[in-house]
Amino acid sequence: MISEQDVRAALKEVVDPELGINIVDLGLVYGVKISEQDVNVTMTATTAACPMHNLLSRLAEMAVARVAGDGITVTVDVVFDPPWTPDMMSEDARRILG
Repeated sequence: MISEQDVRAALKEVVDPELGINIVDLGLVYGVKISEQDVNVTMTATTAACPMHNLLSRLAEMAVARVAGDGITVTVDVVFDPPWTPDMMSEDARRILG
């Protein structure tokens, strides 16, 4: 069975094209829930008006599906509550962005 660590590692491969940092380090991934047949990722975008949120959620879904295996349904829900803030970024992301 896939682990949350596996899912987060796959999500680190998804890079925000505007910032050049992966969505995990940006703090855009709010949660991962795993059951026997499903993986659900809850994520956000830097703003509700972000033109990339559809692309990022689709890339996240594809990245997780690659590691989840056959027969596992992957769902990515994009939410805007709570709103994202720069405080959610990892130390690495803060260092890169200055």
